[in-house]
Amino acid sequence: MKNKLKKLALVLSFALFVAGCGNGDKVQEQPESAAADEAADEGQEADGTKAEDNGDSADDAEAVTLNLAYQYGLAYAPLVIVQEQDLIENAYEEATGRKVTVTWNQMSSGADINTGISGGSLDAGFMGVGPAVTGVMKGVGYKVFTNLSGQEHGLMTNDESIQSFDDLIGSSKQIALVNIGSIQHVLLALALENAGHDPHALDANIVAMAHPDGMAALESGNVACHLTSSPYIFKEREEENLHEIKDVADAWGAESSFIVGVASEKIHDENPELYQALCDAIEKAVDFMNDSPEEAAKITCEFDGNSAEDELAYIQKSNYTIETKGLFELASFMAKTEFIETAPGSYEDLVFDNVSGD
Repeated sequence: MKNKLKKLALVLSFALFVAGCGNGDKVQEQPESAAADEAADEGQEADGTKAEDNGDSADDAEAVTLNLAYQYGLAYAPLVIVQEQDLIENAYEEATGRKVTVTWNQMSSGADINTGISGGSLDAGFMGVGPAVTGVMKGVGYKVFTNLSGQEHGLMTNDESIQSFDDLIGSSKQIALVNIGSIQHVLLALALENAGHDPHALDANIVAMAHPDGMAALESGNVACHLTSSPYIFKEREEENLHEIKDVADAWGAESSFIVGVASEKIHDENPELYQALCDAIEKAVDFMNDSPEEAAKITCEFDGNSAEDELAYIQKSNYTIETKGLFELASFMAKTEFIETAPGSYEDLVFDNVSGD
């Protein structure tokens, strides 16, 4: 009997030692009702079996995130409004009662955004119509969900000997633009064709640079030419030692689509409430740009590094709208000139069904 009691005492002592090591707290006997409450908190019945999840607990809801990408320039000004006024977050919470975390990533080119969406690190992005069309037709997994803006483009040079494309074709003089296959590259090709040249006659002259870097390289003389959009084109036109080759500006005006938004098919198909919140936010920001340009300029000028007065002047030269213009026309040109392998069969091949335009 004494041996049995000794064994029992040893077992109890060991159990208490293990429990004490596990949480460092004083071991207390837990009432049966408390055990039942704790089991319920852990999603279990009092007997240890797993409780049925009815999906109604807010604590159990999966966190909602939206990863977006954009680029440089006044063409993206509505996105500054979206960020500053939390328009996506507000639209989503109003529609669902839930919160969303929005992450903004600034990138140098549409090609980078294509990589992000295809790899799953981005849900949507904003880019020129050139890489957007390329991404749709290559099956990246997105379509255009909105237009954002139209902007003036221009080809500026610091070389007095360059007065037309004829002075560039066959030379080694460099043209800075965002990237091969960018909308600026496509517009250069379009301007060349309009002037009677091979659309790819200047491909070998292109050097890829983000807009701010291209402007700095032009001003310092490191490149001969820079093809850019607002606000950089407006600033460069004010420089006395620079002049413009007009063909590019004439090829694609501010009334035509320049920047569009693309969204993954996954977010469109699997999270329609978040997709709609994104669409609603962009439309509201575009309306704000058009209805209150003075207020918009005060918000966006810091992003662009302009005075509020200059920013307002640039905004008034821009075209902010959610309706596309010339999208299918440009896509057809890109197929004809082998920027893309396959031409879209229709406008609807490029856009989600909420988008209007041509």
